[in-house]
Amino acid sequence: MDWLIGITGLPYDMLVLMLLCVAGAFAGFVDSIVGGGGLISVPAMLLTNLPPSVALGSNKLSSIFGAGSASITFLRNGMVDFSLVRKLLPFTFIGSMIGTVAVVSLPPLYVKPIIIILLVGVTLFVVFKRNWGEVNRTSQVMGRALYVCMAFALGIGMYDGFIGPGTGTFLIMGFIFTGFDFLHSSANAKILNFTSNLASLIVFFYLGHVQIYYGLAAAVGQVIGAYIGSQLAIMKGSSLVRVVFLLVTTVMLIKLVFDYITNL
Repeated sequence: MDWLIGITGLPYDMLVLMLLCVAGAFAGFVDSIVGGGGLISVPAMLLTNLPPSVALGSNKLSSIFGAGSASITFLRNGMVDFSLVRKLLPFTFIGSMIGTVAVVSLPPLYVKPIIIILLVGVTLFVVFKRNWGEVNRTSQVMGRALYVCMAFALGIGMYDGFIGPGTGTFLIMGFIFTGFDFLHSSANAKILNFTSNLASLIVFFYLGHVQIYYGLAAAVGQVIGAYIGSQLAIMKGSSLVRVVFLLVTTVMLIKLVFDYITNL
Protein backbone atom coordinates (compact mmCIF):
# COMPACT_ATOMS: atom_id res chain seq x y z
CA MET A 1 0.00 0.00 0.00
CA ASP A 2 2.89 2.39 0.75
CA TRP A 3 4.22 2.19 -2.81
CA LEU A 4 0.77 3.09 -4.18
CA ILE A 5 0.64 6.11 -1.91
CA GLY A 6 4.04 7.17 -3.25
CA ILE A 7 2.96 6.81 -6.89
CA THR A 8 -0.46 8.45 -6.59
CA GLY A 9 0.34 11.00 -3.91
CA LEU A 10 -3.08 10.33 -2.39
CA PRO A 11 -3.72 10.14 1.36
CA TYR A 12 -4.03 6.60 2.73
CA ASP A 13 -7.76 6.82 3.48
CA MET A 14 -8.62 8.20 0.04
CA LEU A 15 -6.58 5.51 -1.71
CA VAL A 16 -8.23 2.75 0.33
CA LEU A 17 -11.71 4.07 -0.51
CA MET A 18 -10.90 4.18 -4.23
CA LEU A 19 -9.46 0.65 -4.26
CA LEU A 20 -12.47 -0.68 -2.37
CA CYS A 21 -14.76 0.95 -4.92
CA VAL A 22 -12.91 -0.74 -7.79
CA ALA A 23 -12.92 -4.12 -6.01
CA GLY A 24 -16.62 -3.65 -5.27
CA ALA A 25 -17.35 -3.09 -8.97
CA PHE A 26 -15.65 -6.36 -9.95
CA ALA A 27 -17.36 -8.21 -7.09
CA GLY A 28 -20.78 -6.79 -7.96
CA PHE A 29 -20.37 -7.75 -11.62
CA VAL A 30 -19.48 -11.38 -10.89
CA ASP A 31 -21.95 -11.71 -8.03
CA SER A 32 -24.91 -10.45 -10.06
CA ILE A 33 -24.37 -13.20 -12.65
CA VAL A 34 -23.47 -16.32 -10.65
CA GLY A 35 -22.56 -15.27 -7.11
CA GLY A 36 -19.06 -15.62 -5.71
CA GLY A 37 -18.36 -11.88 -5.57
CA GLY A 38 -17.25 -12.32 -1.98
CA LEU A 39 -14.10 -14.00 -3.32
CA ILE A 40 -13.12 -10.50 -4.49
CA SER A 41 -14.70 -8.18 -1.95
CA VAL A 42 -13.83 -10.00 1.30
CA PRO A 43 -10.05 -10.21 0.57
CA ALA A 44 -10.17 -6.53 -0.47
CA MET A 45 -11.67 -5.63 2.91
CA LEU A 46 -9.09 -7.75 4.73
CA LEU A 47 -6.26 -5.90 2.94
CA THR A 48 -7.31 -2.72 4.78
CA ASN A 49 -6.08 -4.39 7.99
CA LEU A 50 -9.56 -4.46 9.52
CA PRO A 51 -10.19 -7.24 12.05
CA PRO A 52 -11.75 -10.25 10.24
CA SER A 53 -15.18 -9.84 11.82
CA VAL A 54 -15.24 -6.11 10.94
CA ALA A 55 -14.09 -6.88 7.38
CA LEU A 56 -16.97 -9.37 7.04
CA GLY A 57 -19.47 -6.88 8.48
CA SER A 58 -18.26 -4.06 6.23
CA ASN A 59 -18.45 -6.40 3.25
CA LYS A 60 -22.09 -7.16 4.08
CA LEU A 61 -22.83 -3.43 4.00
CA SER A 62 -21.46 -3.16 0.47
CA SER A 63 -22.94 -6.47 -0.69
CA ILE A 64 -26.46 -5.47 0.22
CA PHE A 65 -26.26 -2.61 -2.29
CA GLY A 66 -24.90 -4.86 -5.03
CA ALA A 67 -27.49 -7.58 -4.40
CA GLY A 68 -30.24 -4.96 -4.22
CA SER A 69 -29.23 -3.39 -7.52
CA ALA A 70 -29.14 -6.77 -9.31
CA SER A 71 -32.44 -7.81 -7.70
CA ILE A 72 -34.22 -4.70 -8.98
CA THR A 73 -32.92 -5.30 -12.51
CA PHE A 74 -34.06 -8.93 -12.53
CA LEU A 75 -37.46 -8.04 -11.03
CA ARG A 76 -38.08 -5.32 -13.61
CA ASN A 77 -37.35 -7.80 -16.39
CA GLY A 78 -39.71 -10.45 -15.00
CA MET A 79 -36.97 -12.98 -14.30
CA VAL A 80 -37.91 -13.73 -10.67
CA ASP A 81 -40.45 -16.39 -9.65
CA PHE A 82 -41.62 -14.40 -6.66
CA SER A 83 -44.44 -16.85 -5.84
CA LEU A 84 -41.73 -19.32 -4.82
CA VAL A 85 -39.07 -16.92 -3.59
CA ARG A 86 -41.35 -15.16 -1.09
CA LYS A 87 -41.97 -18.50 0.66
CA LEU A 88 -38.22 -19.02 1.08
CA LEU A 89 -37.28 -15.51 2.26
CA PRO A 90 -38.06 -16.03 5.99
CA PHE A 91 -35.89 -19.19 6.11
CA THR A 92 -32.94 -17.45 4.46
CA PHE A 93 -33.31 -14.45 6.79
CA ILE A 94 -33.37 -16.55 9.97
CA GLY A 95 -30.58 -18.84 8.78
CA SER A 96 -28.31 -15.91 7.99
CA MET A 97 -28.81 -14.42 11.45
CA ILE A 98 -27.92 -17.74 13.08
CA GLY A 99 -24.81 -18.10 10.92
CA THR A 100 -23.63 -14.56 11.65
CA VAL A 101 -23.90 -15.08 15.40
CA ALA A 102 -21.96 -18.35 15.02
CA VAL A 103 -19.11 -16.84 12.98
CA VAL A 104 -18.05 -14.67 15.92
CA SER A 105 -17.15 -17.74 18.00
CA LEU A 106 -16.75 -20.73 15.66
CA PRO A 107 -13.92 -21.35 13.14
CA PRO A 108 -15.18 -21.99 9.58
CA LEU A 109 -12.31 -24.44 8.97
CA TYR A 110 -14.51 -27.45 9.83
CA VAL A 111 -17.18 -26.49 7.30
CA LYS A 112 -14.86 -26.07 4.31
CA PRO A 113 -14.26 -29.78 3.50
CA ILE A 114 -18.01 -30.26 3.00
CA ILE A 115 -18.21 -27.19 0.75
CA ILE A 116 -15.23 -28.40 -1.31
CA ILE A 117 -16.86 -31.80 -1.92
CA LEU A 118 -20.15 -30.16 -2.95
CA LEU A 119 -18.41 -27.78 -5.35
CA VAL A 120 -16.41 -30.57 -6.99
CA GLY A 121 -19.54 -32.65 -7.51
CA VAL A 122 -21.66 -29.87 -8.98
CA THR A 123 -18.85 -28.51 -11.18
CA LEU A 124 -18.27 -31.94 -12.72
CA PHE A 125 -22.01 -32.36 -13.20
CA VAL A 126 -22.28 -29.06 -15.09
CA VAL A 127 -19.24 -29.88 -17.26
CA PHE A 128 -20.47 -33.32 -18.36
CA LYS A 129 -24.22 -32.63 -18.51
CA ARG A 130 -24.11 -29.80 -21.04
CA ASN A 131 -27.87 -29.27 -21.31
CA TRP A 132 -28.32 -28.94 -17.53
CA GLY A 133 -29.69 -25.52 -16.64
CA GLU A 134 -30.36 -24.55 -20.26
CA VAL A 135 -34.16 -24.98 -20.23
CA ASN A 136 -36.54 -23.44 -17.72
CA ARG A 137 -38.68 -26.51 -17.03
CA THR A 138 -40.79 -25.39 -14.10
CA SER A 139 -41.98 -22.50 -12.01
CA GLN A 140 -44.31 -24.62 -9.85
CA VAL A 141 -42.57 -26.02 -6.78
CA MET A 142 -45.04 -27.66 -4.42
CA GLY A 143 -45.39 -30.37 -1.80
CA ARG A 144 -42.25 -32.19 -0.71
CA ALA A 145 -40.07 -30.24 -3.17
CA LEU A 146 -41.12 -26.99 -1.51
CA TYR A 147 -40.09 -28.27 1.92
CA VAL A 148 -36.72 -29.28 0.50
CA CYS A 149 -36.33 -25.75 -0.91
CA MET A 150 -37.19 -24.25 2.49
CA ALA A 151 -34.58 -26.41 4.23
CA PHE A 152 -32.05 -25.49 1.54
CA ALA A 153 -32.83 -21.76 1.95
CA LEU A 154 -32.31 -22.07 5.71
CA GLY A 155 -29.01 -23.92 5.30
CA ILE A 156 -27.60 -21.54 2.68
CA GLY A 157 -28.70 -18.58 4.79
CA MET A 158 -26.66 -20.00 7.67
CA TYR A 159 -23.70 -20.50 5.34
CA ASP A 160 -23.92 -16.89 4.15
CA GLY A 161 -23.90 -15.56 7.69
CA PHE A 162 -21.12 -17.96 8.73
CA ILE A 163 -18.68 -17.91 5.77
CA GLY A 164 -20.30 -15.90 2.97
CA PRO A 165 -18.40 -16.11 -0.36
CA GLY A 166 -20.15 -18.37 -2.85
CA THR A 167 -23.65 -18.06 -1.36
CA GLY A 168 -25.16 -16.91 -4.65
CA THR A 169 -23.47 -19.81 -6.46
CA PHE A 170 -24.94 -22.39 -4.08
CA LEU A 171 -28.38 -20.79 -4.33
CA ILE A 172 -28.18 -21.05 -8.13
CA MET A 173 -27.30 -24.75 -7.78
CA GLY A 174 -30.41 -25.29 -5.65
CA PHE A 175 -32.75 -23.56 -8.08
CA ILE A 176 -31.28 -25.44 -11.06
CA PHE A 177 -31.89 -28.77 -9.30
CA THR A 178 -35.48 -27.59 -8.78
CA GLY A 179 -35.88 -27.14 -12.53
CA PHE A 180 -35.03 -23.53 -13.35
CA ASP A 181 -32.53 -22.57 -16.05
CA PHE A 182 -29.29 -20.76 -15.21
CA LEU A 183 -30.68 -17.27 -15.87
CA HIS A 184 -33.87 -17.63 -13.81
CA SER A 185 -31.92 -19.46 -11.09
CA SER A 186 -29.52 -16.50 -10.91
CA ALA A 187 -32.44 -14.06 -10.65
CA ASN A 188 -34.19 -16.03 -7.89
CA ALA A 189 -30.90 -16.52 -6.05
CA LYS A 190 -30.18 -12.80 -6.03
CA ILE A 191 -33.39 -12.03 -4.10
CA LEU A 192 -32.52 -14.58 -1.42
CA ASN A 193 -28.90 -13.38 -1.36
CA PHE A 194 -30.10 -9.83 -0.72
CA THR A 195 -32.23 -11.13 2.17
CA SER A 196 -29.37 -13.09 3.74
CA ASN A 197 -27.04 -10.08 3.42
CA LEU A 198 -29.62 -7.86 5.13
CA ALA A 199 -30.11 -10.27 8.03
CA SER A 200 -26.36 -10.69 8.51
CA LEU A 201 -25.77 -6.94 8.32
CA ILE A 202 -28.33 -6.32 11.08
CA VAL A 203 -26.42 -8.65 13.40
CA PHE A 204 -23.02 -7.17 12.49
CA PHE A 205 -24.35 -3.66 13.11
CA TYR A 206 -25.73 -4.72 16.48
CA LEU A 207 -22.35 -6.20 17.44
CA GLY A 208 -20.51 -3.09 16.21
CA HIS A 209 -18.55 -4.94 13.52
CA VAL A 210 -19.06 -2.56 10.58
CA GLN A 211 -16.69 0.10 9.20
CA ILE A 212 -19.30 2.28 7.52
CA TYR A 213 -17.01 4.39 5.29
CA TYR A 214 -15.21 1.37 3.86
CA GLY A 215 -18.48 -0.47 3.37
CA LEU A 216 -20.11 2.44 1.53
CA ALA A 217 -17.04 2.96 -0.69
CA ALA A 218 -17.24 -0.66 -1.86
CA ALA A 219 -21.03 -0.29 -2.16
CA VAL A 220 -20.65 2.39 -4.86
CA GLY A 221 -18.66 -0.05 -6.97
CA GLN A 222 -21.05 -2.91 -6.14
CA VAL A 223 -24.05 -1.01 -7.52
CA ILE A 224 -22.27 -0.19 -10.78
CA GLY A 225 -20.90 -3.71 -11.27
CA ALA A 226 -24.18 -5.40 -10.32
CA TYR A 227 -26.18 -3.29 -12.78
CA ILE A 228 -23.81 -4.06 -15.66
CA GLY A 229 -23.58 -7.76 -14.78
CA SER A 230 -27.32 -8.34 -14.44
CA GLN A 231 -28.05 -6.50 -17.70
CA LEU A 232 -25.41 -8.58 -19.49
CA ALA A 233 -26.83 -11.81 -18.05
CA ILE A 234 -30.33 -10.92 -19.29
CA MET A 235 -29.04 -10.07 -22.77
CA LYS A 236 -26.80 -13.14 -23.18
CA GLY A 237 -29.03 -15.62 -21.34
CA SER A 238 -28.22 -18.94 -19.69
CA SER A 239 -25.21 -19.72 -21.90
CA LEU A 240 -23.23 -16.81 -20.41
CA VAL A 241 -24.31 -17.64 -16.86
CA ARG A 242 -23.21 -21.25 -17.36
CA VAL A 243 -19.70 -20.24 -18.50
CA VAL A 244 -19.22 -17.72 -15.67
CA PHE A 245 -20.64 -20.27 -13.22
CA LEU A 246 -17.95 -22.80 -14.16
CA LEU A 247 -15.19 -20.18 -13.94
CA VAL A 248 -16.29 -18.96 -10.52
CA THR A 249 -16.76 -22.43 -9.04
CA THR A 250 -13.29 -23.43 -10.27
CA VAL A 251 -11.69 -20.36 -8.67
CA MET A 252 -13.69 -20.93 -5.50
CA LEU A 253 -12.51 -24.53 -5.32
CA ILE A 254 -8.86 -23.53 -5.68
CA LYS A 255 -9.18 -20.89 -2.97
CA LEU A 256 -11.06 -23.14 -0.52
CA VAL A 257 -8.60 -26.01 -0.96
CA PHE A 258 -5.63 -23.64 -0.53
CA ASP A 259 -7.14 -22.06 2.60
CA TYR A 260 -7.96 -25.45 4.07
CA ILE A 261 -4.48 -26.89 3.47
CA THR A 262 -2.64 -23.81 4.79
CA ASN A 263 -4.77 -23.78 7.96
CA LEU A 264 -4.26 -27.44 8.83
